[in-house]
Amino acid sequence: MIQAAVAYTLIAATANVVGAAAVTSRSRWSMSALEKMIALSAGFMISVALLDLVPESIAQHGARAGLIILAGYVLVHLTQHTLTPHFHFGEEVHHVTRAVSISALIGLLLHTFVDGVAIVSGFEVRTALGILVFVAILLHKLPEGLAISSIFLAAGASRGRALAAGGALGLATVLGGLMTEYFVPLRSYGLPLAAGVALYVGASNLVPEFQGKKGWGLPVSFFAGCGLYIVARNLMGLHG
Repeated sequence: MIQAAVAYTLIAATANVVGAAAVTSRSRWSMSALEKMIALSAGFMISVALLDLVPESIAQHGARAGLIILAGYVLVHLTQHTLTPHFHFGEEVHHVTRAVSISALIGLLLHTFVDGVAIVSGFEVRTALGILVFVAILLHKLPEGLAISSIFLAAGASRGRALAAGGALGLATVLGGLMTEYFVPLRSYGLPLAAGVALYVGASNLVPEFQGKKGWGLPVSFFAGCGLYIVARNLMGLHG
């Protein structure tokens, strides 16, 4: 099972690099499509957290799960929006300092490490959950790689360093998956930790990126992400 789970973390990690390469190669992409992807992934990720990761964590650990879920949520807020002076998903179009780019990378490294933890922890429960967690993570991996590489370029870094930043996020994802298998505390508490991080990423990172923007396209994409997850979990036998 661990081989399959790690293979999925490798695929997710590759999406970080693809996102970074989209910026460093100066490829053209549709900002509208990117925003819709972010909205869709927000709905999907919040749904997997609330419908499966949180309930499964409580089933495993009882009331103690709540504290670990909160710890995951707080840790991401600390690293991405307290210690990091500037970070958001999507392309960075304003000049930032080198310190900002490094702090953003450090904040995202914790997040992407837990991405790997989440995938493997999901597979530890059952294969269907692992696959759905993987899809939830994969959906925001490309915008994640795009964000960090564009921040590095905005700070004056070379395209090579910007691409390497995306690669570092991918490496952290794989490392998180591997450590979950061999580090007992992560293996025991990885699921509630992942639930807290998923809640933060979905509700506090991704939703604000499109919240308040005009038009129906982004809200529809968000609700579609929620609905898609419900349909997928039913098709894979996770309902009830």
